[in-house]
Amino acid sequence: MLNNHVLRSVRYMLDLSDAQVVQIIKLADLTVTQAEMVGWLKKDDEPEFRECDDKVMGHFLNGLIFFRRGKDENFPAPEIEAKITNNIVLKKLRIAFELKDTDMLDIYKLVDFRVSKPELSAVFRKPGHKNYRECGDQLLRYFLKGLNVRLRGVSPESKKKGA
Repeated sequence: MLNNHVLRSVRYMLDLSDAQVVQIIKLADLTVTQAEMVGWLKKDDEPEFRECDDKVMGHFLNGLIFFRRGKDENFPAPEIEAKITNNIVLKKLRIAFELKDTDMLDIYKLVDFRVSKPELSAVFRKPGHKNYRECGDQLLRYFLKGLNVRLRGVSPESKKKGA
């Protein structure tokens, strides 16, 4: 899934301004401009669209953890992975929103997406583990939709339709 989609989804679900997203990234020790942020938040087919790279997404996800849970100087900041996968995005969102397995299963139920506890736990295993499973775009997309419903009460699609 494109990093830009994750960025737009989280921004919408938390009702964040561009400046707030810039500040969240800065919490994880990366400085970006508001102009860069505007390009990352544009739709894929708009001329001003700029692809959000893994470095920025990693800092955004770590910054989101600090933004939602606070920064504890007694613990080192989570590492910024060189390659951001859907598994990493899902894991860091789980940490930022302080979700347990049961919370995540409930979030998937909100958008009528079936996932079992073993399937979900396989996504959180380390690569190379015999039960490791890659998180597909669909699994991440439905999680973002469900988390949006949980936090805002509506999905972006239903709002567009006038429901």
